[in-house]
Amino acid sequence: MSKVVRFEGHNYFRQRLVLATLSGKILKIEKIRSNDANPGLRDFEASFLRLLEKVTNGATIEISYTGTSIVYKPGVIIGGKVSHDCGTSRAIGYFLEPLIALGPFSKNPMNVTLNGITNDNVDISVDTIRTVLLPQLKKFGIEEGLELDIPNRGAPPNGGGRVTFRCPIVRTLKPIQFIDEGRIKRIRGVAYCTRVAPQFSNRMVDAARGVLDYVNDINIAAVHYQGDKSGLSPGFAISLLAKSTTSAYYSAELAGGPGQAPEDIGLQAARMLLSEIRKGGCVDSISQTLVLLMMVLGPNDVSKVRVGELTPFTIQYLRDLQDFFGSTFKIIQETDKDKTVLGAAPNTLLMTCVGIGYVNTNKKTT
Repeated sequence: MSKVVRFEGHNYFRQRLVLATLSGKILKIEKIRSNDANPGLRDFEASFLRLLEKVTNGATIEISYTGTSIVYKPGVIIGGKVSHDCGTSRAIGYFLEPLIALGPFSKNPMNVTLNGITNDNVDISVDTIRTVLLPQLKKFGIEEGLELDIPNRGAPPNGGGRVTFRCPIVRTLKPIQFIDEGRIKRIRGVAYCTRVAPQFSNRMVDAARGVLDYVNDINIAAVHYQGDKSGLSPGFAISLLAKSTTSAYYSAELAGGPGQAPEDIGLQAARMLLSEIRKGGCVDSISQTLVLLMMVLGPNDVSKVRVGELTPFTIQYLRDLQDFFGSTFKIIQETDKDKTVLGAAPNTLLMTCVGIGYVNTNKKTT
């Protein structure tokens, strides 16, 4: 009988299902919103469970009559060609982020088409997933065939966007040593608008550039989606990415809503990017959990990464990694006095762990 890992509450729902799937351990979550006026699972959580069933084989999910408890027995990740409607309660990023962690270890390369909202201010946008999260995977040796296409945009509330995620499979990961954050050398981004005046994109770009003008190499694309590609609701958003000389990525994003000026959105997103850069480290807040998970799943070798301030989400993730895999990190806080790398921001954390030697047994050695 496989070990049962137990939790209470609805927080960290997706990450625990992903860790259970990878570790093969049975997951039991109880008291899901049991004190709410509307207790139990939400529609988007049930939808995520359905997506998990599509990309795995042999998984069993038992949900209690009230929806306040769930028992999940993981199956084998099979991947393959899958299509899923994400609805409009949560954005596509809510569903896509967990697939990025599962994709490399499936039986067949993933080719997943997701429909729904592409950019909002609740979940990670598809732009940031494409420009920040996917390049993080490449550092662990997952490269050829890794891509995210965004043919259709979908703004809230009605969505209508579509993306296709393709992920190759690997047998094992590479360990990483990523402790030199380097200096910012270029800023990239995309500002898009749908069903509003085309100038909205340009106004966001101009406002953002005004704040970021101390970097010479700035290229923020202004895109106006029309017709079928523009989804079902008017909307606009900007996603920014700063890249350092050592390929460290820092990101910020913001979506605009009714009554908001595009200039304010561009300005605020640029300031958020500067704030993210100031935290330092070699991975930004949004990428912390994915990078730490890949380090744990790496070979029986030492992986080391420098991060800025840990988010509360990441702190809980470290506890969950220990519950599912028994892995712990050695964390050293570095201050100005003992900086070991030239140019490292003060008070960064050096995180070290030994990988568990995770092997994707579905992939044959060639």
